[in-house]
Amino acid sequence: MVTFPEVEEGQGPILMLNLLKFKNRDLYFQEYLPAFNQVVKQLGVEGTKLSLASDVLGNIIAEEGEVWDAILLVEYPSAEAFKTIALSSEYHEIAEPLRLAALADLKLFMTRKFDL
Repeated sequence: MVTFPEVEEGQGPILMLNLLKFKNRDLYFQEYLPAFNQVVKQLGVEGTKLSLASDVLGNIIAEEGEVWDAILLVEYPSAEAFKTIALSSEYHEIAEPLRLAALADLKLFMTRKFDL
């Protein structure tokens, strides 16, 4: 289920935490990500970037059987920019079929940095 949290507009960048379980890792990185970048470019959304890509080495605190292959942290200039991409027909036609083919499971969290 896809839900979008209520986020006050104009509050700056967000980070999307992606937990990924692959069916086909190569398809994800070699075809889905370039297709996603194509959609971002077509929509004219600037400031979207991959901030972190990391393999999961093991679970320390997680539900039994919860296993993830990789974590991606993607920065968007705003929550509105993310929604523009995620809800676009371009994303659903070009990139989403590749994502669905490449992933066995996905969790996605919208976050915002804060100062300590």
